[in-house]
Amino acid sequence: MSDASERTGADAFIEDLFARHQSEIYAYLYRMVRDPELAADMTQDAFVKAYRNHASLEDPNHARAWLYQIAHRVALDEFRRRKIVRFLPWTGESHGSAPSAEHLAMEARLSAPLQRALSRIPERQRAALLMAELHDLTGLELASALGVSHVAARALLTRARESLRQALAAERAAEAAAEAEADRVAGATRPSGRSG
Repeated sequence: MSDASERTGADAFIEDLFARHQSEIYAYLYRMVRDPELAADMTQDAFVKAYRNHASLEDPNHARAWLYQIAHRVALDEFRRRKIVRFLPWTGESHGSAPSAEHLAMEARLSAPLQRALSRIPERQRAALLMAELHDLTGLELASALGVSHVAARALLTRARESLRQALAAERAAEAAAEAEADRVAGATRPSGRSG
């Protein structure tokens, strides 16, 4: 096969992947960085890397997981470069499409404890939760994206869910303690009798 025909094949293949998976890769990256412009740039970088590394895809049937693996690496590179770690929390949603404006607004209001809980769990567990729960990757796709066996991916996801449950419980306990302290302080500063 000539270089030109290999390029044409890679072009068509990546264009097809882009048409089918761009929105879910963008949504995955957006949830990680919470910045639409940065997520769009990172999505573009992921597809450029996919194009450049087209030959490294051994099985085209696993292209979706391969794209998530590339997107995950692009995100990690960006985090290392900027020394930032911001993840939009897992909410139990299992959709592969970009969230609606209403959904984003709802998440912004309800996500603080989840975001803090997610920041407490190991990065690899966060990645597994984001890919499996938010983007509905199958067990085999998750294993491929993480570069581990199917059994290891399931074990990692199980540990991630348990870590998140524990971190959420700790967040709720901390919030309850803070509210109790605020109530105690407010009660101590109120006048004890009524004036009348």
